[in-house]
Amino acid sequence: MKGPLEGIRIIDWTIWQQGPVATQMLADLGAEVIKIEERERGDPGRGIVAVSGGSASKGGLNFYFEANNKHKQSVALDLKRPQAREIVYKLAARADVFVQNFRKGVAARLGLGYADLKKHNAKIIYASASGYGPLGPDSGEPSFDYLGQARSGIMNAVGVDSTVPTYIFGGIADQMGAVMLAYGVLAALYARERTGEGQEVDASHLGSMLALQGLNVVARTITGKEFGRNTREVAFNPLWNHYRCKDGKWLSLAMLQPDRYFKAFCATIGKPELATDERFAEMRTRGKNARELIAILDQVFENQTRAEWLRILKQGGDFIYCVVNSVTDLPDDPQVKANEYIVSYEHPSHGPMQLLGMPVKLSATPGEPRGHAPELGEHTESVLTTMLGYSWDDIARLREANVI
Repeated sequence: MKGPLEGIRIIDWTIWQQGPVATQMLADLGAEVIKIEERERGDPGRGIVAVSGGSASKGGLNFYFEANNKHKQSVALDLKRPQAREIVYKLAARADVFVQNFRKGVAARLGLGYADLKKHNAKIIYASASGYGPLGPDSGEPSFDYLGQARSGIMNAVGVDSTVPTYIFGGIADQMGAVMLAYGVLAALYARERTGEGQEVDASHLGSMLALQGLNVVARTITGKEFGRNTREVAFNPLWNHYRCKDGKWLSLAMLQPDRYFKAFCATIGKPELATDERFAEMRTRGKNARELIAILDQVFENQTRAEWLRILKQGGDFIYCVVNSVTDLPDDPQVKANEYIVSYEHPSHGPMQLLGMPVKLSATPGEPRGHAPELGEHTESVLTTMLGYSWDDIARLREANVI
């Protein structure tokens, strides 16, 4: 079955993570993505040797670049040369979307801004992944994931027992920026179907991370107060908390209407007397005495393994709970496996591996998450000859002039 974006062509002039992940998400949905890379070194993501202190390579495969660029065709160009820019213009004339994530002004100085490409394709959608948005005093400042997390406030919203900002590893500002950029491109494609007009799209680290924290941000704008960093030991609702079991594994409870569940819960865990204890009888008093109740529950959960608690809670009532996973646990999680949120793939050069699956399920046009990233310039000749009509003599001249 085909993906919903079958027939859509995207020119991807992006590097690192935020832009590449956005175009890869669209490629998973069936779009054809042609990645333009710097002629000699390519996307600098190819050169990543370590992430968070660990090696970025296994068996010669760079997982960072692979994770961000599967399905794409790679065309390597020296964009400082007029002949290379002419190639981009010809590609843009045959494309639906152009995506870039360079610092504000770089594309325009090279003759690859929206106004430049619109001359060659009035209906093109021009998408930019930025740091802080297209307007404002810092719109031209460079940004990476670390800065996206820093400026968005999320580093002061996570962690406990400290006022020190906490960075979340894994590039979540890049990932969220990519999600929002892909979202914007899809909206622009739909708008073009209705109006026949292309337009510019911008998704920034800052805006995307505010969207991720929507409830937190609106709490501040409406009530004047942000959510505090709360520790599990004093959680106002002890049934909205996580507990360590006998085997060191954690279990999370999420009963947002605790009075509805508390009596049956206390009976199920073997502590029926808690339900009639005046300190814990209803939510308000329970909240005031949360520290004492959580200390009791900590001792209770330490008496059984997590597997045993899962069985006890399942048999005891209609409670709301789940395991607390680590990232290492995810490939073996039965729900992850059943929904193919992680899929198996046979890489043509590196053998069997597992990749992220489709996070969104479409019954008729599901898309395809399985694929691999290209070698630098792997498709330069085929794109130029097959798509753009260059002859092999033209290819030879361009290569001799160091254009490709």
